Amino acid sequence: MNWDWDKLQEKRQQQQKQGWRAAGKGPWDQREEEETRSESRENENREQRQGGPFGTRPPFDLPKMPKMPKMEGGPRLRWLVLAGLVAWVLSGIYIVQPDESGVVLRFGRYVRTEVPGPHIHLPYPIEQVYKTKVSQVRQTAVGYRAQSVGGVFQQGRVQDVEEESAMLTGDENIINVQFNIQYHIKPDGAVDYLFNVIRPDQVVKRAAEAAMREVIGKNTLDDALTGGRVKIQNDVAELLQSILDRYEVGVQVVAVQMQDVQPPKEVRDAFKDVASAREDKQRSINEAEAYRRDILPKAQGQAQQLVNQAEAYKQTRVRQSEGEAQRFLSVLKEYEKAEDVTKKRMLYETFEEILSKPGMEKLVLPSDAGDKVLPLLPLDAWKQGGQKR
Repeated sequence: MNWDWDKLQEKRQQQQKQGWRAAGKGPWDQREEEETRSESRENENREQRQGGPFGTRPPFDLPKMPKMPKMEGGPRLRWLVLAGLVAWVLSGIYIVQPDESGVVLRFGRYVRTEVPGPHIHLPYPIEQVYKTKVSQVRQTAVGYRAQSVGGVFQQGRVQDVEEESAMLTGDENIINVQFNIQYHIKPDGAVDYLFNVIRPDQVVKRAAEAAMREVIGKNTLDDALTGGRVKIQNDVAELLQSILDRYEVGVQVVAVQMQDVQPPKEVRDAFKDVASAREDKQRSINEAEAYRRDILPKAQGQAQQLVNQAEAYKQTRVRQSEGEAQRFLSVLKEYEKAEDVTKKRMLYETFEEILSKPGMEKLVLPSDAGDKVLPLLPLDAWKQGGQKR
């Protein structure tokens, strides 16, 4: 038996409406009845065009979607949507500070790194920006923790962490080393610092501890306690930088500073005695060195003075001897030219030299008196000279 499904549906709707009227649900207005009649006529026309109720179309029609009710306040809603869209677009504007570097991710994948200044990116969740301070010098401590009172850190008050500070030296001695590391993010290492490793600051600390243990294991106890600290710090900084570069952490090591190097508490008194003896030894060496530096220049100065005086006396005697020899040769040359005149001149010069001395007692005798009298001796002068002695 053939069924007209559309007519059956219309008849059910009419029966329901009549039932609602009988139940007091309220009269249906004329407009609804006209709409129902027009819909039934359209269904009949459609059936005729399709060849009857069981023509080429399927025996059942798809259910009709209910009409959406018209929304009130349409212009206001459009303005709200437009304002939300503008706010979403403007959320992509951001500023990178002078000491920062901006890393942009698109759907979680690295895209670019922005320099300081204003920039814009595709709004969330398409792109995200992570800003990190690349010029800030960060610091981490190994072997100790700074103590605070009321939330304020106190200078010089630290708490020892022996699990980190206890190390073995190259000569098989245990020593407690407390040090800190200063580092900053590389200009091109912001991506590695943010996403390449988990907790990069902790990685830097653990790598620094491993580097210090390796370097201390290659040095003796005396090197760590006395004059080898500078070399140890430089070696640790170099080794730590190579480890961080191999891990691609993206940081640059600025300095490694050894704060305190002490032996274990059990043997600390004995080490203090050794250190005191070493200081006394060094003080004695310094005093001897100071005395040497004081006396040695004086001795060298005196020796040089004596050498200079001897050299001057040598030069004086040589020049004087050369002058006298030259004078004798010149006199000899003149004497050979005129012997009589030269003899008389030399005689006169000798007399002049003798007579010009006022303190000398002079006795003049004629030439023939020497043959008749004994030579006159100055006995009074000899007597006075003997009394003086």
